Amino acid sequence: MIKSFNTYIEGIPLEFWRDLCREEGVFKKVDRGEYFLCEGDVCKYLGYIEKGSFKYVTHTKEGDEKIVGLETVGGFVANWPYCLQKLPSKLSIIASTNSEISCLPVSKIIKMMEVDGNFEKLVNLATREMFYTIYERMIDIYTKTPKERYGDLLQKCPTIFEIFDLKDIASYLNITPVHMSRIRKEEKNP
Repeated sequence: MIKSFNTYIEGIPLEFWRDLCREEGVFKKVDRGEYFLCEGDVCKYLGYIEKGSFKYVTHTKEGDEKIVGLETVGGFVANWPYCLQKLPSKLSIIASTNSEISCLPVSKIIKMMEVDGNFEKLVNLATREMFYTIYERMIDIYTKTPKERYGDLLQKCPTIFEIFDLKDIASYLNITPVHMSRIRKEEKNP
């Protein structure tokens, strides 16, 4: 498994969620560029990524694409926790590579929460860990330089450039591809 740069994965019972998606869900193949979720739709699945990678995409008012999340093998895709409230998504989730996912219907998660207090605690834990991941990332955008964020990302996932396009990684780091190229060049020639 690729080391995850999304820290929520370290705080949840990964095997439990993976096995639940595999045993209670459906297997889907998603081609590169295909949408797992379209902006404005309600997310119907929690997907465990068996193979491939996904990007979380939104757009500015001017129509510019912004990558606000990346996920790889061993991680999960969903519009969490909006899916639990059946709220429309504010982003799209798109396969960055040909991918395979085990998809657990959100309706099953909701039903299980209604009858099993321990399961509801696991959902709450996953929600909290996801919040921590997103909150840390937001703070990093304000307190770290692009070079520091780039270094942190490479430390957490040294193979990131083998998985995602440079322009997507740059957008995820909230910098331009040109700025990303400069940082990479500086790293190679300190």
